Amino acid sequence: MPLWPVYTGAPHPHDGITRLPPPPPWRAFDGGPVLDPPDADDDAAAASPDRAHRATTYQATEDTVQLVNAALYLRRPLLVTGPPGTGKSSLAYAVARELRLGPVLRWNITSRSTLGDGLYTYDPLSRLYAARHTTQPSGAPAPAATGVEDHLRLGPLGTALLPYARPRALLIDEIDKSDLDLPNDLLHVLEEGQYEIPELVRAARDALGPHAEVLIDGADRRVPVERGRVRCNAFPFVVLTSNGEREFPPAFLRRCVSLRLRQPDDDHLAEIVRAHLGEPDRYARQLIHRFLSRVGSGELATDQLLNAIYLARSSGLGADSLDELAEQLMPYLGRSAQPDAF
Repeated sequence: MPLWPVYTGAPHPHDGITRLPPPPPWRAFDGGPVLDPPDADDDAAAASPDRAHRATTYQATEDTVQLVNAALYLRRPLLVTGPPGTGKSSLAYAVARELRLGPVLRWNITSRSTLGDGLYTYDPLSRLYAARHTTQPSGAPAPAATGVEDHLRLGPLGTALLPYARPRALLIDEIDKSDLDLPNDLLHVLEEGQYEIPELVRAARDALGPHAEVLIDGADRRVPVERGRVRCNAFPFVVLTSNGEREFPPAFLRRCVSLRLRQPDDDHLAEIVRAHLGEPDRYARQLIHRFLSRVGSGELATDQLLNAIYLARSSGLGADSLDELAEQLMPYLGRSAQPDAF
C-alpha cells in the first residue's frame, strides 16, 4: 500500500521511499541499466560533522512535511524560499537521511554557473597530454580518441539523473544567484529527466564503443553510460534553495513544488534549541525572546542564536558579559540594518 507521508521528520531512518506509488504517467522514467543506491558513507564530504548534525537535528514544520511529500509523489523539484538561517539547505540532508537516499549531491550556484557545470566536466587538454605521452608497444602513439571517459566526470546534477533504483538527493543551493538563463536551462533537463554527453555520443558514433564508464560526483566510482545518453529511472529528490533575491519565470515555478520557510516562532525555536543543545534553560529562553523581538527590525539567522546559547552555557561568563557577547554574535545580516542594543 502507498504510504503518506513518506517523509515524516522522524529521527530514525527507514525504507518508506520504497512505498511511493507509481509516478504520474507524465513523470514516469525508464532509464537503465538500473544502478544500486550508493552507501551513505560513499561521499566523505557529505558525511562531514556539519552536514551530519544538520540532518539529525532538523525540525520540520507541518507545511514542510506536506510539501516534501508532494514533491516526492509528483516527482517534481522542491523550490524552498526563505531568509538565511531558516534551514533551507538542511532540509535536503534531513530528507536524505530519513529516507536512506545516500549522500546528498550538492551544487552551489554562483553568477557564473552554467548547466554544463552541473551535468559534467570534460578536460580535453588532459586527454591530449595523455595521448601524447602514451605509446603502443610498437612505439607509435596510442589513438587519441580512446579513453575519452578517463577525462570526464559527472557533476552533481548529472550524477543525480543516473538510473538509480531509488531517488538520489540533490541540493541546488542559492539558485537565485544564477544568471537569467540557468533556471530555464535547468528546467528543460529536469522536465525530461535526461541529457546527453556529446563527447561520448561522438565516440559511440565513431565505433569506439557504445559503452563507457565514467566517474560520478562525490566518489571515485565509475558507472556505465550507454551511447553517451543518461536517463533517470527514479526521479531524484531535488531541493532548490532561494533567499528570495529574484523572481523566477512562471514556467519554472509551474514545474516546481514551492515551499516558503519563515522565521520560526517561540515554540519552534525552543524545539530547534532542544534538538541542537538540549533543553533550553532560563537564560536560553531569554535569548530566544530577545532574538524574536529583534527579528522584526532586521534579518537574523537561527544559527546566530544557537551560537549565543552555546557560549552562554560553556563560557562561564557573568550575565552582563553574556549580554554583551550575545549582542556581538547576533548582528543583523542586512548591510543597511543597524542593530539595536539588548
